Amino acid sequence: MTALLLSLHVLAAIVAIGPITVAASMFPRYVRPPGEGVEGPPERDRQQAAALLHRICRGYTVLGVAVPVFGVATGARLGVLTDAWLLASIVLTVVAAALLTAVILPGQRSLLEPAAVPERATRGDIADGAGRDGAGRDVAGAGAGAGAGAAEDRRSAAARLAMTTGIFNLLWAAVVVLMIVRPGSTTGV
Repeated sequence: MTALLLSLHVLAAIVAIGPITVAASMFPRYVRPPGEGVEGPPERDRQQAAALLHRICRGYTVLGVAVPVFGVATGARLGVLTDAWLLASIVLTVVAAALLTAVILPGQRSLLEPAAVPERATRGDIADGAGRDGAGRDVAGAGAGAGAGAAEDRRSAAARLAMTTGIFNLLWAAVVVLMIVRPGSTTGV
């Protein structure tokens, strides 16, 4: 039974956590607006890719609950629930889960929302810096300056999300090392 629980724990970690780490790492690239004068993929394609990556993160987060469940069951069968390496792994897992659910997923969701558009301005007007509404009238606050500020805000938010995702990935890497090395264990690994 212990071998089965351990196998399920490892499979759940590979199948659930792996896709989250990859998709979450790729997400900021697709929501970050290209820099000045830089040609990138069309906005629609970038948004569709980002939405798909967010759905992957959300979906696999639900499946990821199986990882600690099988892990604790395996630890109980092995009689190591009070070992320092397992307790450290549990703490790191809780911190990683908190980052994912409280920062990464909400950050992705907010970056998927359409950028705030000044009243009566169209996206095309802001993108081309015209600062005019559909009837050709000037719109206060629109234009190149407003579009550039919004783009810079999105780049900054995407960079913060990328940093947080990197921390999330490092936490999982530390958990993997603790699971393999198991400091203080007598297995000789």
